[in-house]
Amino acid sequence: MLKIDKNKSLDQPAYFNNRELSWLSFNKRVLDEAFDVNNPLIERLRFIAIFSSNLDEFFMVRVAGLKDQVRAGFNKPENKAGLTPKEQLKQIGEYNKTLVSSQYKIFKEIQNQLKKESINMLSIIELSVTELTCLEHYFDEQIFPVLTPLAIDAYRPFPIISNKSLNLAVVLQDTYDQETERHAIVQVPALLSRYIRIHSGHSYVALEEIISHFMYKLFKGYEVRFITEFRITRNADLTIHEEGARDLLKVIEKEIKKRKWGAAVRLEVRKEKYNANVVNFLLNILEIHPNDLYLVDGPLDLTFLVDFIKTIQMDHEHLIYRTLMPQQPKDIHEDESVFEAALKRDIFLHHPYESFDPIVELLEGAADDPDVLAIKQTLYRVSRKSPIIKSLKLAAENGKQVTVLVELKARFDEEQNVQWAKELEKAGCHVIYGMHSLKTHSKITLIVRKRQGKIERFVHFGTGNYNDSTAKVYTDIGIITTKRKVGIDATNFFNYLSGYTERPKFHHLAMAPFDIRNDFIRYITEEIEFHKQKGNGHIIAKMNSLTDKILIEKLYKASQAGVQINLIVRGICCLKPGIKNVSENITVRSIVGRYLEHSRIFYFHSNGEERIFLSSADMMTRNMEKRIELLFPIYDERIKLRIKNVLELTLKDNVKAREQHANGVYDYVKRKPEERAISSQMELFKLAYEMRENK
Repeated sequence: MLKIDKNKSLDQPAYFNNRELSWLSFNKRVLDEAFDVNNPLIERLRFIAIFSSNLDEFFMVRVAGLKDQVRAGFNKPENKAGLTPKEQLKQIGEYNKTLVSSQYKIFKEIQNQLKKESINMLSIIELSVTELTCLEHYFDEQIFPVLTPLAIDAYRPFPIISNKSLNLAVVLQDTYDQETERHAIVQVPALLSRYIRIHSGHSYVALEEIISHFMYKLFKGYEVRFITEFRITRNADLTIHEEGARDLLKVIEKEIKKRKWGAAVRLEVRKEKYNANVVNFLLNILEIHPNDLYLVDGPLDLTFLVDFIKTIQMDHEHLIYRTLMPQQPKDIHEDESVFEAALKRDIFLHHPYESFDPIVELLEGAADDPDVLAIKQTLYRVSRKSPIIKSLKLAAENGKQVTVLVELKARFDEEQNVQWAKELEKAGCHVIYGMHSLKTHSKITLIVRKRQGKIERFVHFGTGNYNDSTAKVYTDIGIITTKRKVGIDATNFFNYLSGYTERPKFHHLAMAPFDIRNDFIRYITEEIEFHKQKGNGHIIAKMNSLTDKILIEKLYKASQAGVQINLIVRGICCLKPGIKNVSENITVRSIVGRYLEHSRIFYFHSNGEERIFLSSADMMTRNMEKRIELLFPIYDERIKLRIKNVLELTLKDNVKAREQHANGVYDYVKRKPEERAISSQMELFKLAYEMRENK
């Protein structure tokens, strides 16, 4: 245990984990799931793909940002762990290369195990003469017409390589001039399947291998000497200049087009077959530092596994997770509509254990209900075929007042959100894009209905997005309520977003960037005072990430006062638990499993008056200062009990839980021999089934 002088300031680098290294530690936990033999074989493959996808985004945003700082000559240490941008990049590179090496090691192991299930990812040299002949015909008919060889010489400069594309650098020798080498680039078409099925079974060959094998057909009169497979990752974070922008939508549309051509931040090369001169040439022309070169022992870009899994899972259901069906929420009875149930009681929704359908039904019902006057909603990320969007459009077409805040700056969803904004406007919705310099990350819907001369307000708050697809794999919590003052708060919140008015004073809600951090500080301070008086201080906080230094230091002070603090943080956690005289009363655990933990829950014991809040916000500086977020209290004792049960089960998890040590390292929670195995996610699904059966 790290021991610190209790009189020392809490503002010490030794007390904090670096944000970026903590994120890599989270991605390692994702990769650990690929190593877990208790997971079905194809699901282990899926975790490899998720690890790769996560890493791409990390480089495109976080590493790219650090490189921008270095280029700008910024050498100031970050304000928590005290590392300069250069120091962070060095440590990221060292740590990440060990992770990527592990990734390809387990990928090969799983490949070998898949062979036992007659799923073969073959090299082209393993094919029979007959198979190769068939493949050549396929190449000539289906692949060759799509390929574009790009020569590199004085008249044809090095092409602009798009972000995350897979490419082949070809070294050629003129048949009639043995002294001269030529160079060319062939991009592997992204719209073709990465793995081509060889026959009716499940044997596949990589597209890049097929192209390489028949490359000579593209360069007649030349001998193909070397082929180097490579992939680059570029800075893809948008630079949005909001100052003076007359139409934010047009600004973002313009920036999206630039995303593919940002500065290169990583070069991946297949180790098995590459030319050192070509690699040095690529490093030089792409202006990539040698530390950002990744020589990998296998096929590049393992995100292709997502599509590959879709082609094999139907015939191998024993190698994927057993299907678990989300249940009808307990708070909505068989003979009730969502509207009828909400008028009688607050409705608790826990996804994916309980179905997302009631939210869809709420919007569908509102669109068709002649008594509904208005619908207001915030949208951050929605699915590609969103039933929510469909209902909002229908409601507007039916003459209802529909106001939708579409967050155009939702990273990597900008293009889709621009399209949704246009469609909604065309249907007659009032579409707003948020507020200056802030992202609107809150998840709230307000439906106003007039019946028998009285106004009824139906409000839905959630911890996750209005996305019917991710609701099947993200754990999130929502509440539907008709409480009058909550409805008034929701009305004032939307009026603040859409019009010119001073910040509202809410009855029940708290909003970032103005109130949530201050409210958290007040609740923690009160918990400290209760503990001093009664000795029963207890805080439980569940979130995706914890980075805010002000809140971390406040939690340290609570720990120093003796308050018991249990943190459940899936991803980044800059707080270090277990430091003597600083955080010895704090535990930090992370659950990484079948479902992505996404709900944000905050519990304060309050001397037995237990206060529970749900939020769209994590305890991150960006959420506290740069986003419009909502924190909402839970009053219904039934719902409080259920949320407490969620927290208790999560804290009992001894299957998918990892605990952080004082040095920032995570290890699986050790299960005692007499303890039964508890996977909180599976237990919560079991509870959802039981509650439905007992209704």
